[in-house]
Amino acid sequence: MKKIFLAALVISFSFSSCTKNSGKCNFNDCAFKASNTEVQTIQNYLSMNSITATQHCSGLFYSVVDAGTGAKPDACSDVSVTYKGYLTNGNIFDQSTSPVPLSLPRTILGWRIGIPLVKAGGKLILYIPPSMGYGDQEMKDNNGNVVIPANSYLIFEITVVAVA
Repeated sequence: MKKIFLAALVISFSFSSCTKNSGKCNFNDCAFKASNTEVQTIQNYLSMNSITATQHCSGLFYSVVDAGTGAKPDACSDVSVTYKGYLTNGNIFDQSTSPVPLSLPRTILGWRIGIPLVKAGGKLILYIPPSMGYGDQEMKDNNGNVVIPANSYLIFEITVVAVA
């Protein structure tokens, strides 16, 4: 399942507005805004589950578990992460306990916005609305089973192991 999910994560945003010119990342993390409905749905989920999280200007919600002390990534960085991804019903759809190298411009928008909120060694939890995840696309495993239904709200626990 991990290979399919990682491939989808990378392919989903292979054409990105994030570019590096002269070492500077040109990406405005507040340029995209989740709908009011999506924001309200996440707020309701957080409230019903007594979860404290911060709302980003984009509509993404996050909780910093550990801010980290290493290098700080930006939305155009290459990083290595460990993660667990699950749906709001608690179903885990993917996880990696070994570091996975990723280029943030090739990931879902929620990761490009969220991961730069901590430094290397940091851990955070992202509450991602569908428009910053896979939208109306369903994601399937190797057997053709839907593991992420269309329009799903995603939760990721992510540890940034390293920043390239």
